[in-house]
Amino acid sequence: MGSEKGAPPGVLWAGRLAERPEEGAFAFQASIAVDRRLAQDDILGSRAHAAMLAARGIIPAATAQALDAELAKIAGELEAGTLEIDGGAEDIHSFIEGVLTARLGDPGRMLHAGRSRNDQAALDLRLYLRRALPELRGELAETLKVLLDRAEEHAGSVMPGYTHLQRAQPVTLGHWLCAWACALVRDRERLGDALGRLGESPLGAGALAGTTLPLDREAAAGALGFRGPSLNSMDSVADRDFALEIAAACAIVQTHLSRFCEDLVIWASEEFGFVDLGEAWSTGSSIMPQKKNPDFAELIRGKAGRAAGNLVTLFTLLKGLPYAYDKDLQEDKEALFDSLDTVRDCLRIFRGMAGAARFNTGRMEAACTGGFLEATDAAEYLVKKGLPFRRAHEAAALIVRDCIAAGQRSISERSLEELKKHSGLFEEDVYPALSPHAQVEGRSLPGGPAPGEVKRQIACLREKLGR
Repeated sequence: MGSEKGAPPGVLWAGRLAERPEEGAFAFQASIAVDRRLAQDDILGSRAHAAMLAARGIIPAATAQALDAELAKIAGELEAGTLEIDGGAEDIHSFIEGVLTARLGDPGRMLHAGRSRNDQAALDLRLYLRRALPELRGELAETLKVLLDRAEEHAGSVMPGYTHLQRAQPVTLGHWLCAWACALVRDRERLGDALGRLGESPLGAGALAGTTLPLDREAAAGALGFRGPSLNSMDSVADRDFALEIAAACAIVQTHLSRFCEDLVIWASEEFGFVDLGEAWSTGSSIMPQKKNPDFAELIRGKAGRAAGNLVTLFTLLKGLPYAYDKDLQEDKEALFDSLDTVRDCLRIFRGMAGAARFNTGRMEAACTGGFLEATDAAEYLVKKGLPFRRAHEAAALIVRDCIAAGQRSISERSLEELKKHSGLFEEDVYPALSPHAQVEGRSLPGGPAPGEVKRQIACLREKLGR
């Protein structure tokens, strides 16, 4: 590693070292491939820093004006694509400063006064996330709107509910879709909470101990839209709690999407036949001509592993670090960016697929007959007649056993006389009470699957979307 070959000019730390890493080693420790997406954030932070330096008399006002004008020009050129980021630069901070210095000379060299790449990197990441999280919350909102529209459409569509993947009690498709929506609302709130904890600016923390220069951290923070500067300079550069929190929120979103897609994959099977995901959201088989595979749902399900793995990566990265800045922290962005990108892409695919899905409501309702989904209602019928629940439960269980022995698929197939063998409280009115629609209508308590209650839930969820 004794050669200067391959180490680009303008390396910010080159003055101390008589020798520089060879080309391969330099590239190994560079981060430009990952942090290039922070270019606009780096420029924004630098413009605020330059203005503050001038206001405090650390650099001339004319120099700050020149820096600001050139930084704005660079931002525009990057946006327009007329300036390309140099993939051979060490990182985005070095690239921006290198362009400034090449164009302005010494004024470009003045910009870094009172600043370290440690607080600069922490600032850029926070600025980027303050842009990215509202966008991701917007993706969640759009996905929720699709789910709630479909829930409203199917507020009264009866289907089996399952526990242990066994038929349990009738619900409605609208109720099921509202359950999915509840999970995504929490995800959106979690990202909002995380956004609130990005409100402190690390700019001015320096490498870890601040600076002797008379910076105005409050002014710089305010100019960038932060509520104030961070409290402790060492914590400012060591802290990646916000990255962990956001990665965790992404992993939870992706886990929810994975579970929803598991439902869809099962429902799309020939055995269930509850949903047709459509040809646009399916793929074929390279060998079996008849196949229509739910590959998009399966891929979303599979990508949950990426988000969970990225969270573990960040935890592992941080768990043994001394509490200041360490080069390891350069690895924070790749995992976090991948989680953000993965969740965004999966939300877009999921809502397109959910919006186009064709539900076989007839088959769903037919599946409520058989499997004795009415057994709990039979027990509760007896409770309403005054029988203690445990005795009512036993009577219903014995009736189910009788049905199975007789080859019957529902309690309604038993005669009143046969029902009365287990409880004299049964009357003719038990039969209409055991129909799937009656079972659903009867569950009108808050949170239940009754169509009117489902519509109330939809209204509540739509209201939360406005917050």
